Amino acid sequence: MMDKDTYLTLGGPCEGLFKAKGSKHCGYGFPVHSEAEVKGHLESLRKSHHAARHVAYAWTIGFTGNHFRSSDDGEPSNSAGPPILGVIRSNDLTNVMFAVVRYFGGVKLGVGGLIEAYREGAVEALTNGQIVERIRTQRVRVDFAYEHMGVVMGLLKREGLSPASTDFNLTCSLHVDVRLTRLEELKDAVAKTRVAEASED
Repeated sequence: MMDKDTYLTLGGPCEGLFKAKGSKHCGYGFPVHSEAEVKGHLESLRKSHHAARHVAYAWTIGFTGNHFRSSDDGEPSNSAGPPILGVIRSNDLTNVMFAVVRYFGGVKLGVGGLIEAYREGAVEALTNGQIVERIRTQRVRVDFAYEHMGVVMGLLKREGLSPASTDFNLTCSLHVDVRLTRLEELKDAVAKTRVAEASED
């Protein structure tokens, strides 16, 4: 995933339901970009499912595969969170979280049954969701003198880019979001103008 400039994620929230021996496993999926968003979704789920025994979850954020977490939320070790994380990884998703809320039905499932139930709860949510491909970008700052604005804006237009933000004073700067595979190309094009500098933000 590291050397690609696209990634797979959820197009929006999704949910599903898996039942096993009277226990209900309500699965939820959300696109997320920060741990603060993860925390917000968890708090909301715990509030709306206050009678549930467990809210196990897993999330992954970023493109290295190193920023992730899973929680069994009181279930036997590795019986809830890791199976949910496995669903995320097997579908090559990032910037997502999945949570499965369990309502105990009176019959113990055993560790094997729990692993299946939590995995299937996440799978059911994903089945009802939409996987979308997004483009990875890098924010670039372009600095130039005011009198060279025409050159810089013309360059951006040719590259099919629009400023994400601008600061036009005596010395000007603007930010553009550039697709990763075109990053060096843009830097070279800016350097060739001899009137502007580009740097990664």
